[in-house]
Amino acid sequence: MKNEVKIHEVDPSLNNRRSFLKLSGLTLVSAGLVLAGCSNNDDDNDMQDNTLPGIKNGVFDLGSGDFGVLTYAYALEQLEADFYTKVVNASNFNSTFNDIERQVLTDLYHHEVIHRDFFKAALTGALPDPSSQLLPSLAFNYGSMNFNSRNDVLATAKALEDTGVAAYNGAGKLIKSADYLLLAGKIVSVEARHASAIRSLINPNSKDFAGDDIVNTSTGLDVAKDPSKILPIAGGFITTKFTANYLP
Repeated sequence: MKNEVKIHEVDPSLNNRRSFLKLSGLTLVSAGLVLAGCSNNDDDNDMQDNTLPGIKNGVFDLGSGDFGVLTYAYALEQLEADFYTKVVNASNFNSTFNDIERQVLTDLYHHEVIHRDFFKAALTGALPDPSSQLLPSLAFNYGSMNFNSRNDVLATAKALEDTGVAAYNGAGKLIKSADYLLLAGKIVSVEARHASAIRSLINPNSKDFAGDDIVNTSTGLDVAKDPSKILPIAGGFITTKFTANYLP
């Protein structure tokens, strides 16, 4: 997580990217209403055959099918929201980052909190028994990471954002509901912009924002990874035990 990071050279294009980030995050406020509404449709019978999230063999399992994928996304969004909350509340946040960097990181913080709260509200409204089937609030540990270190914060943010994009891309094929797939597509587009913004902070005035290292050279598309590949990475920060036995 401690990749070398270039320091404090401001990429002028970041102001435009930051404006777009601010606008793109707002689309999820209305999207949450769509998900909660379509989830309660009587026509969503394909959900009934899926394994629902909940306690299995004494441990919470994410489940499978659409509910399993949404719960999986909720777990990842909890991690990102927690990380950026700690970033913007670090004791030396104002002195560690310059003005543009603080603005970008603060925008990302607001986006990830919206994403987390969106999934919590949507799943609460959609699950048959949210009191037992809603993933609880997770606990996290970042080890020796220093939230007052610019290098540590940006390197970890890059890893989390790249992982998040790959996670949504990999989960898309598992979603049956067209409405849910559309919403996942909207969220991953925001996450991809996050990844681009972080890369521009790390290496200003470069082509790194396009992320050539995470594009599949045979397809020309962003890397996509199954939950079984993503969770061991994210699990390095998550201390709350849960399983994903019904997801690939």
